[in-house]
Amino acid sequence: MVEFPFTLPHDFLSSAGHVSQTKGYHWVASVVSGVVVCITVYKLTGIISLLCFKGYGKLSNAQKVEWNNRGFSTFHALVVAFVSLYLLLLSDTFDENSRGDLIVTRTSTLSDTLLGVLHHGLSMFSIILALISGQAQFYILMVLFSESTTPFVNLRWYLDIACQKDSNLYIYNGVALFLGWLVARILLFIFFFSHMFIHFDQVKKVFPLGFYSLLVVPPVLATMNLYWFWKISKGLIRTLSKARHSQ
Repeated sequence: MVEFPFTLPHDFLSSAGHVSQTKGYHWVASVVSGVVVCITVYKLTGIISLLCFKGYGKLSNAQKVEWNNRGFSTFHALVVAFVSLYLLLLSDTFDENSRGDLIVTRTSTLSDTLLGVLHHGLSMFSIILALISGQAQFYILMVLFSESTTPFVNLRWYLDIACQKDSNLYIYNGVALFLGWLVARILLFIFFFSHMFIHFDQVKKVFPLGFYSLLVVPPVLATMNLYWFWKISKGLIRTLSKARHSQ
């Protein structure tokens, strides 16, 4: 059994604050799987790029590392976005009418597995808390769905490094990034905060550190998203203006 210095409130925990051995093995397996997949996709990105893209061999070592990292980043973002969307909309895990328990205390094997895979940035702190406590996973999955914009960010970098900034694909990708960011990182966060406000009686029942994290981390992420949305909007306007004048 794995012991924690505080009592963790969820049904797989005993009154002594223990995590079941099965749950502990599941967490470890998820993290190890994430590391293995990361290394595998990173290596495959380099091999496939060398075979399919003539310019890859001319890149510097630093650019090749960045290229491969963005290959894994794109793969990771697609998996996370699709699984999050499935859990939030298609699965009955977080359907308010399907079960009698609080939505903030719901979890599933798939959601635990998704949260166990490596992530980055501010979300790591919140993900670890949600994984250990089994609480607030509904809100974490909404934040993870915002990763759906990452492939557009990475494609923009690939086109830039390939000197394709004047191509139609670069323009189309810029429009897709703008719309995707608007939906997944602006409108979704408005729904996020609205849902928290409506269900605040449930949110208050989340353990203290998790509760205060919900009040602090999402607003920070939302502020960052607004800043980058402003930058993306300026870049899109500049690109469209340049394309119109070149016609």
